[in-house]
Formats: sequence, C-alpha cells, structure tokens
Amino acid sequence: MHPNQIGLWKKKLLKDLPLVFQNKSQTVDDFEEKESELYRQIGQLKVEIDWLKKKSQMLTSTKKNY
Repeated sequence: MHPNQIGLWKKKLLKDLPLVFQNKSQTVDDFEEKESELYRQIGQLKVEIDWLKKKSQMLTSTKKNY
C-alpha cells in the first residue's frame, strides 16, 4: 500500500465525513427510488429483447419461404 493512496483516502474521508452521519432515511429513500427505476428499465429491456427475438424469427421464416 502506497502512502500517497492512504493520504488520498484520508482527505476524501475528512471531506465527506458529514455525509456519513447524514439522515439515513433520505439515503434509503433515494436507494429505493433508484432501485425501482432500475427494475423498471430491466423489465422494459426484457420486453424489447423478446420483441426483437420474435421479429427476427419471423424474418428468418419469411426468408426460408422464398
């Protein structure tokens, strides 16, 4: 471990120390909001992927018919 790295960590800790002891309920709410948004995006992407798979299967079956 290099002494400079430890010094950088210490500076960052001292700068952000008040945030560590901030109101936890706000950070939990922010986390839950971000988590629900990510789950929504995952669901949307799954729907889009399924649609593309179906569409590509239709195109390949159409090409086989020619």
